[in-house]
Amino acid sequence: MKVLVVAATKYGSTGEIGRAIGDVLEDRGLDATVLSPGEVGAIDRYEAVVLGSAVYAGHWLKPAKELVDRSGAALAERPVWLFSSGPVGDPPKPEEDPVDVADIVETTKARDHRVFAGRLVKKQLSFGEKAIVVALRVPEGDFRDWAEIKGWASGIADSIRSESRGSSTV
Repeated sequence: MKVLVVAATKYGSTGEIGRAIGDVLEDRGLDATVLSPGEVGAIDRYEAVVLGSAVYAGHWLKPAKELVDRSGAALAERPVWLFSSGPVGDPPKPEEDPVDVADIVETTKARDHRVFAGRLVKKQLSFGEKAIVVALRVPEGDFRDWAEIKGWASGIADSIRSESRGSSTV
């Protein structure tokens, strides 16, 4: 089965999560293509989609939201899983879902939405972003839990493979 993995990333951390998810899907026997939202053309050639975005100020990045706007109907016709990346710290904060995720879940009819801790490298940030990080005392570091990410991706692979076997025997 062909699976599209899309990750909107600002500084690369969420893109690395997308690539890790794609690798797990490939290792589990699926044909995974990992792209950024701007590289995505027609969704029709994929049987399933995993879509994620970095989260800034509680919102998904614009390229991910634009992909949902232009391809929402096609996404809703196939299994979709969503992920957000961004909370940092131990425990990661903020704990709540991004503001716009409820609408994205509704549009895509997503089966699941998972929030993964992110990575913060202060030297990558703009002046305004650094000011916010300092004001909120946001810790620098890589808080991504690769075992959690890979476990979630394995569950997606199991679900896709199970449904694929079920539909081929009917």
